[in-house]
This record gives sequence, C-alpha cells and structure tokens, in this order.
Amino acid sequence: MEHYTRETFLSKESIGLSLNKARNMLLAKMDAALKEEGVTSQQMGIVLTMSRGAASTPFELSKLLGIDTGLMTRMLDKLEKQGLLARVRSVEDRRVVNLHLTETGVALGTRIPDIALNVLNPLFRNFSGQEFEELHRLLNKMVEA
Repeated sequence: MEHYTRETFLSKESIGLSLNKARNMLLAKMDAALKEEGVTSQQMGIVLTMSRGAASTPFELSKLLGIDTGLMTRMLDKLEKQGLLARVRSVEDRRVVNLHLTETGVALGTRIPDIALNVLNPLFRNFSGQEFEELHRLLNKMVEA
C-alpha cells in the first residue's frame, strides 16, 4: 500500500520528518548526558555493544549498528585514542581485527545503562506500556522493510 503521493505529501506532515526530529532530539539529549564521559551517543553504542559481547570486529559493529565502515573506523580510532578499546589482529587470519574493551572501556560500559535510562525514561513517561511496545514493533517493521 502506498501512503504517500506527490499530491498528498507535505514535508511538515511527513513521518520521515517526525522520525528525523525525534532522532535528533534523542541524540542531543544522550550526547549531553554522556558529555562528562567524553563519548558521543554513537560511540556509546559501540562500547555498549562490545560490553554485552554482541560484536567484536569493526564489520560486526558496522552491520549491527547500521554505521558505514568509514565512520566506524573513525569512531574506533577515537575510542582507541581515549583508551577505551584496543585493536588486536587475529592470529588465524591477519586480515581480521578483533576489538577488545580496555579496563576503562569495561567500566564505561557498566555506567552507560544508568546514563541511558535517565535520558530515555523521561522521553517515554507519557507512553503506556502497550504504546511503548507498539512503537518499538512498528519501528522494527519499518527497519526490516
């Protein structure tokens, strides 16, 4: 089903515009909350993903987080320079670079959930549990399209 046509599309009523505004607001609030930690919300995603063991290579992180490889490399460079992660070449395949959080990175990974909760919960305080789950379901449906 097509929900938009050239005649009915108005940018101020676009779901895309609403999603973009919501994303920008969320990132701004998360970046502000993370400022003392010295990382951005995108870098937070890398540290949190690694701390949960969900990815251990730049390629895995790029795919999981939806970040292009060039940007991923630059963010990993910054996190490595900050002493939050280390790159180690695989002994089995020298083309593969494995990533490991340093002790400082692990510590940050344990603090991130509390920081994120303080940002996210106020944003969703007016959502019922059902509305929250439905939003999550619909966004996943859109991403998988």
